[in-house]
Amino acid sequence: MSDLNARFEKAAEDVKKLSERPDNDTLLKLYALYKQGSEGDVSGPKPGFFDFVGTAKYEAWAKLKGTKTEDAQQKYVDLVSKLGG
Repeated sequence: MSDLNARFEKAAEDVKKLSERPDNDTLLKLYALYKQGSEGDVSGPKPGFFDFVGTAKYEAWAKLKGTKTEDAQQKYVDLVSKLGG
């Protein structure tokens, strides 16, 4: 496992232990960066119109399409670190 992968996995654990819950925009950014860093570009059908949370998550992840896995992982690690994780 590369150093970046190890830091990415540690950040994924640390984010669960944050003392304060981040605002919704930050949560969406965390979600999208994690998904891009772990699975790559968005896949599957977009959630239905009335699934507001699912749609927001899908769209946040879709905005990162084409972002390299390593770049997404580094941005995730940096964001979690900035949040105090």
